[in-house]
Amino acid sequence: MSIEMNDSNATKFVNWIIEKGVDGISPLSSANDLALEYKIDQGYENDDERVDSLINWETSKNFTSGFITGLGGIITLPISIPSALGASWVIQARMAGAIAHIYGHDLHEDRVRTLVLLSLLGDAGKEVIKSAGIKFVQKITEKTISKISGKALTEINKKIGFRLITKAGEKGIVNLTKFVPVAGGMVGGTFDAVACRMVGRTAKNLFAISSGSSLT
Repeated sequence: MSIEMNDSNATKFVNWIIEKGVDGISPLSSANDLALEYKIDQGYENDDERVDSLINWETSKNFTSGFITGLGGIITLPISIPSALGASWVIQARMAGAIAHIYGHDLHEDRVRTLVLLSLLGDAGKEVIKSAGIKFVQKITEKTISKISGKALTEINKKIGFRLITKAGEKGIVNLTKFVPVAGGMVGGTFDAVACRMVGRTAKNLFAISSGSSLT
């Protein structure tokens, strides 16, 4: 599969992921609405428990056989990559956005949306931050991102787009095992649920720490 690698495609793709994942795409509700389902439930002792439950449920519900293939069949991607792969990133972004909202972050803020995108890369997000000339000590947090200019945020988003497109175009789905969050095994519509869980844990790490919540 050949995908033209340019700034326009990279920016277009990450904007599409955020729009569909955070703002919602039928039959999926928005990330805010998903988060509210957990915030109004008083059965949880704290937000960490809410997020853990969200990750567990979304992993088991959304990545059952045929779900991604079905969603991929109704979405229109802005670039030429496998529709099931695009659908998986949309679902992961929705989950990461819901986690951000549970921890009190505003999903309309550009910096928060950048963190949602970074969660899709896992540890590779640190490399993107470094490549943009941003220094950090151990963890990428909203405090770190808050010091970045709007222009730099745009550049980071673009680099995330390049990462995703490159992996989709050059490695193919099966060979993405070493790239977080996509892990092998998308065969016959079945997505490796471990990948979804990895994105969820990364998002929890980013948004809980930046909101001051304690992690176990």
